[in-house]
Amino acid sequence: MQPTNDLARLEIRPITRPINAVVDIPGSKSITNRALLMAALAEGESVLEHALFSDDSHWCSACLRALGIEIVADEANERFTVRGTGGKFSAGQADCFVGNSGTTARFITAAAALGHGEYHFDGVARMRQRPISELLVALRQLGADITAEGDRFPLTIHAHGLRGGTTTIDATDSSQLLSGLLMVAPYADSNVTINVTGTIVSQPYIDITLRMMSQFGIQTDKGNYRNYSIKTGQRYRAQRYWIEPDASGATYFFAAAAITGGRVRVPGLTAEALQGDAHFVDVLEMMGCTVTRGADYLEVQGPDQLRGLDINLNAMSDTAQTLAAIAPFANSPVTIRDIGHNRLKETDRITAVITELRKLGVRAEETADSMTVYPSEVHGAEIETYDDHRMAMAFAVIGLVAPGVVINNPGCTAKTFPDFFQRFEKLYGA
Repeated sequence: MQPTNDLARLEIRPITRPINAVVDIPGSKSITNRALLMAALAEGESVLEHALFSDDSHWCSACLRALGIEIVADEANERFTVRGTGGKFSAGQADCFVGNSGTTARFITAAAALGHGEYHFDGVARMRQRPISELLVALRQLGADITAEGDRFPLTIHAHGLRGGTTTIDATDSSQLLSGLLMVAPYADSNVTINVTGTIVSQPYIDITLRMMSQFGIQTDKGNYRNYSIKTGQRYRAQRYWIEPDASGATYFFAAAAITGGRVRVPGLTAEALQGDAHFVDVLEMMGCTVTRGADYLEVQGPDQLRGLDINLNAMSDTAQTLAAIAPFANSPVTIRDIGHNRLKETDRITAVITELRKLGVRAEETADSMTVYPSEVHGAEIETYDDHRMAMAFAVIGLVAPGVVINNPGCTAKTFPDFFQRFEKLYGA
């Protein structure tokens, strides 16, 4: 396959034999952007190894630079060097563009409230529709001064630090809202108590935040994911930090093994990974795959026939598109439940998946918070990606076994996995 940056469409070639491949996956987006912020808030120099270089990490690092943080990017060696300033931002004024990066939007908006100046934030048209209001409400309860019409992007933070105290946040729409609040809380003027209301979604991503805060030297008291107490005066510790492979990105390659009856191993990703999406292999195991959990790798061997299942994917909803892509090849229906918040991501990830599956001849149904995909004869079609990286990557997997699958705007994978199709191509030669 050719480089995808300038391609309007890309036809996926069916593979003629079971895959047998070892696939290196770039660093996790979720971990990279959290590490960038924690390193920026630390005092001194941190080196982030095996970092992801993508649109999302670009916007995150660019916003931190705009706030006055010195960051040296070494893409060739997958490394960021961050010179943290101890929770102080030197910029008195900044314009921060977050693109369509949810982590950047939620994390850096929260961090900017620690500064002293006028900081303006905006993003692409879709970002102006994505949830941010509950974070703004919670930050105001801690003393932030934020102007935002309708409590959406664009917004301006009239920053003068956070006084601390008690705040309440409803993170039903995105766990990133809570993660952003947690990461900046140690730098408030007084202790912070966070009470969480509403449905707790994507809990493993909250765990990533808490575990990384601990790795960087911050302790948090947690009460059943509903109450958090963070003592002021704690500081992130500058360090050399290795970022594990992106578990969400690995799911497409594991899925490729699943539907071809082949084998894919991903080095560096283990069952003990920070990322909850590493447990997608458990889902594949339930569908009949053989999973090997090595000391320094995960490996999936596909079965002769996938089995259907009914599963709640709230905890790892970013894998819902991957599962939906292989579902037509199972021997019974696949129902994916409790993913209503997926409608608020880069696109409406329920309706988009159902629409594109039906183009391929697949029987598929949706409810407000679920999808059901039935065993189907799949034919080729042009797949719209809705500028959503996960649509492009998930539907590319279908093209491995169904001729004529064309991915429109394949370059949208640059958001989190710029060279996805180059690595995907290696499956053919393995």
